[in-house]
Amino acid sequence: MTVDQLSTTFAALADPTRRAIIARLVEGEATVNQLAEPFPITVQAVSKHLKVLERAGLIVRGRSAQLRPSRLQGAALKDAADWLAGYRGFWEHRFDRLDEHLREIEKGTTNE
Repeated sequence: MTVDQLSTTFAALADPTRRAIIARLVEGEATVNQLAEPFPITVQAVSKHLKVLERAGLIVRGRSAQLRPSRLQGAALKDAADWLAGYRGFWEHRFDRLDEHLREIEKGTTNE
């Protein structure tokens, strides 16, 4: 995955409405109207969000008669997760150090 594609993916995921749409599409494909139901925004606004997600490669939109159901496209999400996983060691080390520190604090309070 190129850095530009990764930037596009993270930019698309930066919006909470788009993340909610992605979460809904995990359950299966849905039309724009179905996706718009839980949001206090217009169907046109949801459609714009879908275009951003589609350009980022996070969803694909099909054609079924007059409907254009959207479904999740996993490759871009996997690429983003793989990139984030590269930092897992850093965070695990930090959490280990925090755990160690908390144990030292706990020992200090129980020994007094």
